[in-house]
Parts: sequence; structure tokens; C-alpha cells
Amino acid sequence: MMDKAQKKALAEEWKNRRPEMGVISLRCRETGEAFLGTATDTKAGFNSIRAKLSSGLHPNKRLQELWKQHGEAGFEFSVAAVLEYDDPLEDHREELETLREICLAEDSKAVKIWK
Repeated sequence: MMDKAQKKALAEEWKNRRPEMGVISLRCRETGEAFLGTATDTKAGFNSIRAKLSSGLHPNKRLQELWKQHGEAGFEFSVAAVLEYDDPLEDHREELETLREICLAEDSKAVKIWK
């Protein structure tokens, strides 16, 4: 078992971690359609989307339809843009949204993954 000092150290490490924040993209290899989302932790964002799609519960009907037709292998997962930030505890949603708008403007086949 962990002692109090170890638990405290792990909690502090977790609080001070700096996950990659940015715009995540799922692009259908067949149609070229891209779905862009924002994530305060890109790895966790991809995991969450995969889980929703795999269970058939993703709110984006078009994305869910393409996933059903082509499966996970039919998609390219990538980080479209990374947000540079200083304080991991600060709210970065506005900056992430701005970054996504820039990515949407650069790709005519891209839409927001959720409204």
C-alpha cells in the first residue's frame, strides 16, 4: 500500500502535469470529411471519442454513420493544432475554440465534431 507521502506526491504530480491541449481531428479516409474537436488533453479526448463511437453513442450523427460504415481503421486520428500554454490549471476553452476556428477555416472538408 501507498503511504501518505507517496499519495501526496502523486496528487501533486497529477495537478502539475501538462497534458497536450489542442484541436483533435478525425478524418474519414474514404470521404475526406474531417471532424474537429477541442481537447484539454488530446490523448483523453481521442479515448473518449473512440469509446462513444464504438458504443454507437456519439452525438454527431454523420460521424457515427461513417464510423459504422468504415470502422476505426477507416479514420485517421491526428492533432490538427497544439495550444501553447503556461498554466495547466487555467481555463483554456476560449483559446482552444479560436484555434479550432482557424483549423476549420483552413480545411473546407472539416466541421465541428460537436456543436
